[in-house]
Amino acid sequence: MITLMLRLLRLLPFLVGGHCQLALENLALRQQLDVYKRTMARPPLRRTDRLFWVVLARVWTGWRRPLVIVTPNTVLRWQRRRFREYWTKLSAGPTGGRPPVSAEIEALVSRMVAANPLLYSVRPES
Repeated sequence: MITLMLRLLRLLPFLVGGHCQLALENLALRQQLDVYKRTMARPPLRRTDRLFWVVLARVWTGWRRPLVIVTPNTVLRWQRRRFREYWTKLSAGPTGGRPPVSAEIEALVSRMVAANPLLYSVRPES
């Protein structure tokens, strides 16, 4: 993740200047090389790798051209999954329920009901 941030800082002058397309393609190719340098036959993509491609797809319209590791459908599937996870987490709401009543308050309410039976009696509905 730190190497990715350093690369972004190194490419900042290109992104600000007129070479934005070239800088983004360079960044994409460097990220692919990092994945290939891992010492496995089929390198697993980490969550940061997936997040990189999702962000790159949002920022750069030509992200599909240098794509070698993943297919465009995979990136779109990751975007949909992150969207679902975000809204699921957001709409989950607070868990649990009403906080428990302490024993002292419960005893106090019971005493009040016993002391004032007319005020706290249950009235039948008509």
